[in-house]
Amino acid sequence: MGITVGVAVSFAVLTLTISYLVSLLGFDPDILRFVAVVILLILGLSLLVPAFSARLEAMVSKVSSKAGGKRKEGNSFLSGFVTGASLGIVWSPCAGPILATIATLASTRAVNSGIILVTIFYVAGLSIPLFFFSYGGNLLIEKSRLLNRYTGRIRQFFGLVIILTALSIYTNYDKVLQVNLLDAFPSYSTFLFNLEGNKSVSEQLSKLKSTGSDDMVGKPFKPLDMAGSADDRGSGAGSLPNLGKVPDFTGINSWLNSDALSLSDLQGKVVLIDFWTYTCINCIRTLPHVTSWHEKYKDSNFTVIGVHTPEFEFEKDRKNVEMAISQYKITYPVAQDNDYGTWRAYNNHYWPAKYLIDGRGNLRYYHFGEGKYEETEEAIRSLIEETGVSLGENGGELPDQTPRGNQTPETYLGNSRAERFFSDKKLTGGTNVYKSKDNLPLHHFAYNGRFLVSEEYSRAFAGSSLVLNFYGSKVYLVIHPAEGRENKIGIKLDGREQPQLSVTRPMLYELVNLEEKGQHLLQLDFPDDGASIFAFTFG
Repeated sequence: MGITVGVAVSFAVLTLTISYLVSLLGFDPDILRFVAVVILLILGLSLLVPAFSARLEAMVSKVSSKAGGKRKEGNSFLSGFVTGASLGIVWSPCAGPILATIATLASTRAVNSGIILVTIFYVAGLSIPLFFFSYGGNLLIEKSRLLNRYTGRIRQFFGLVIILTALSIYTNYDKVLQVNLLDAFPSYSTFLFNLEGNKSVSEQLSKLKSTGSDDMVGKPFKPLDMAGSADDRGSGAGSLPNLGKVPDFTGINSWLNSDALSLSDLQGKVVLIDFWTYTCINCIRTLPHVTSWHEKYKDSNFTVIGVHTPEFEFEKDRKNVEMAISQYKITYPVAQDNDYGTWRAYNNHYWPAKYLIDGRGNLRYYHFGEGKYEETEEAIRSLIEETGVSLGENGGELPDQTPRGNQTPETYLGNSRAERFFSDKKLTGGTNVYKSKDNLPLHHFAYNGRFLVSEEYSRAFAGSSLVLNFYGSKVYLVIHPAEGRENKIGIKLDGREQPQLSVTRPMLYELVNLEEKGQHLLQLDFPDDGASIFAFTFG
């Protein structure tokens, strides 16, 4: 019972609070993994070596007596709880839609009573088979006369198992074991994902995502829905609807290119709020349009406010954002919304997202994603003219670079949102090396070698590689180099060597740029340790 409760409590608490802990204490989440390894090693040695166990119990008893506590003989709940809590830190069940939703909302600090209840019931459901497995095993040993004679040996055996488990976690071999288990029992993962992906579950998960923060309850600014976007209701002069007062900037960590601002400081101006993050390819393709609007109309009662809300932890670093501002020639004010305060106040769900506000602080137009540049600029000009400023003829519009047609969807490489990971060693003669598009499904990726797979990213070890079967003309990848040094990455497209990529800072890198879309096999080779890969995007 102690092990089951320990696993459930530590996994649930860390899943919901890790983003808060990282922000508050400023530590690397991987530290928890190493703490768990140390605890498991100590517990394993206590089972394997009786003398070590005796010394450990003596120390615990001494500390307990000094604290005024009384130790009950034969009560193993506490030791089981500690063991389970250690396992809960590193335990990662199959990341289906439910767990992915929990992890995403937790990372954006959108934890409310609903998501807490979902987490509790999710963990309770996972704990039931864990409890019966541990309880049944314990009962079998206690009731079996044959096994009872070998209790000491059985304790040592499980101590060895715990030590091997700790070592596999430390060396990341536990990920290899997980892949092998999915290879051996593919029907299990298929059943689980089908169960989580049924219509009723999907509808409830969508409601959770769109509910946003409890802070929005009772406020006049309503949750937004792409199906009823304001720009679908008319964007010509005099036809923009009044969608109500907008919230002020909330929870901003710092301002770049400007002193701190509020909407009252911008009274009388037309304001375009642009939610973006600097490694998002969709945001990057919109930036030339946004910067051109600012330069064109900044002297006509108009300004852009960029709200930089990070998707990944390293995007919270002010220096990284400053480099991106310089790279994309952004001169308008940028607010660092690291804690998602303004994101939640606007109940926003998209990168990029644009909200156009008139001189009286009312929302008049919004648009999510790329495209509709002509409509957006027309709306900007309409609201500027409402302030009494006369505008001349509109100049030439920049070309719309929004990709059209089918292509491989955005592909995350961290275990909290990873999809379309493939491993079938029967097709490759016992290895994970994929030589052609025939044995790796379209839109899927596969690993070869050692990777540390964390919630947000996968970190490559020297000699490893990644293969991706994609459809598109351009491929981008968010990469963070090893701390304090440069990483080299080899690139092969359909088996042909491409120029080597040099990774010097955390950003979005272009890997492939073809004239036409098509299906291709991309292989990335990592000759040294340390490069962290986050997500593929396509064009």
